[in-house]
Amino acid sequence: AAGMAAPTREERTACWGARDEFWQCLDSHGDDAAKCEKLRRAFESRCPQQWVKHFDKRRDFLKYKKKLETEGYIPPEAAGKS
Repeated sequence: AAGMAAPTREERTACWGARDEFWQCLDSHGDDAAKCEKLRRAFESRCPQQWVKHFDKRRDFLKYKKKLETEGYIPPEAAGKS
């Protein structure tokens, strides 16, 4: 299928750069996506859509992992009783 060709090295580098800038923006604004709209658009335009989905999932996972490391695991049933 067209558009599924592997990105060139330049394209990959541009994609990762855009992703890093977008993620840094999110980090510095407490994940306020509205403040990072421009960078989000750049990220989406420079990366294959598959990758955007993958990176979004990855970021959620990394955030979740970090949260566990800083706050510890709270079992869902205990969370309601705090």
